[in-house]
Amino acid sequence: MSEGSTDDDQVLAVLREVMDPELHDNIVDLGMVRSAYVQDRTAHVTIALTTAGCPLRATIKRDCESRVLALNEVEKVQLHWDELTAEERTRVMERARSHARSSAAPTQIPARTRVMAVASGKGGVGKSSVTVNLAAALAAQGFIVGVLDADIWGFSVPRMLGVESRLNARPANSNEDRAKIIPMERPEGTGLIKVVSTGLMVDTEETALMWRGLMLAKAVEQFLHDVDWGELDYLLIDMPPGTGDVQMALARLLPQAEMLVITTPALSAQKVAVRVADMATRSHMPVLGVIENMSAFVTPDGKSWAVFGEGGGQRLADEIGVPLLGSIPLETAVSTGGDSGRPVALDSGPASEAFREIASLIVNEISPPIDMEQCSASSMAEVPVTLRNN
Repeated sequence: MSEGSTDDDQVLAVLREVMDPELHDNIVDLGMVRSAYVQDRTAHVTIALTTAGCPLRATIKRDCESRVLALNEVEKVQLHWDELTAEERTRVMERARSHARSSAAPTQIPARTRVMAVASGKGGVGKSSVTVNLAAALAAQGFIVGVLDADIWGFSVPRMLGVESRLNARPANSNEDRAKIIPMERPEGTGLIKVVSTGLMVDTEETALMWRGLMLAKAVEQFLHDVDWGELDYLLIDMPPGTGDVQMALARLLPQAEMLVITTPALSAQKVAVRVADMATRSHMPVLGVIENMSAFVTPDGKSWAVFGEGGGQRLADEIGVPLLGSIPLETAVSTGGDSGRPVALDSGPASEAFREIASLIVNEISPPIDMEQCSASSMAEVPVTLRNN
């Protein structure tokens, strides 16, 4: 090889400068470069994409060509495309998530906190009701549970938890450069619920918030950076429906977050909820499981009526490859408890029992407190999280 000529290692070196815009890491370390070599002044590069129809293909192609063509004695770049296998995609997602953990800006959320985003594809499936009842059930077990009402426009958590006072802030002390918002607190047995919501910032519950998408994302960012959350075992985030600005901001700000998907038995709700799971995958957020809300209505004499259809929760869980964590029966006590500010999970009845069973499943199997895993918060951050790969 003549002096100044290009070898295969040099091609790989410049390809390490090509970043996947979605995964925020270079394509070589992500394992996307199948091969790279130079023959007769032509660089042959084979790249495997997460999916054959990747919309970022053109961006990756442009970056590869521009960097490789800058090498000595390379006059042409021949790109070949391939697709990652399911196993390779899982490894790529694990690396991307680990990278996001290490590079994310610090928030006020303690490292030991389990963060669960409660999400749905559409409104009206009872996502907020599930959030507050799971929070109450977890707190009743003695845990400190934060509830972040990220449904900025459609806030309803304060009413459902019976919290009415406005949020206050404490001045910055000598170790801080800004004041901190103090969450509202609701003791529950030996546990505690901490609540932050825009509903605790407006004049009345009927006040409309006419904010654009950027302001919504900034509000979530402030709730994570400027709220003095203190100790937390769990943080439940009541997400707005859909896959918009708030969801994308959360994935960026809290890479340790995991998702619970809420649906009703109806086929239409199931099909819409698939989009939320797809967003989670694209954002490298593990999906813990599906909760089916508003399942069959059971009359006092024991008859069951599938008012909104049946089987949607299990079908959704099967489709996205996660467990069905439980089904919440359609019961008037759920809405009555939400209106009165006393979550039904704290009382008795079929819905109460279902919420408590799901909370116990989360604590004991699905997402146990980090202390129970006998490892430090710093080591937990290094443990790869396997994402669903379908």
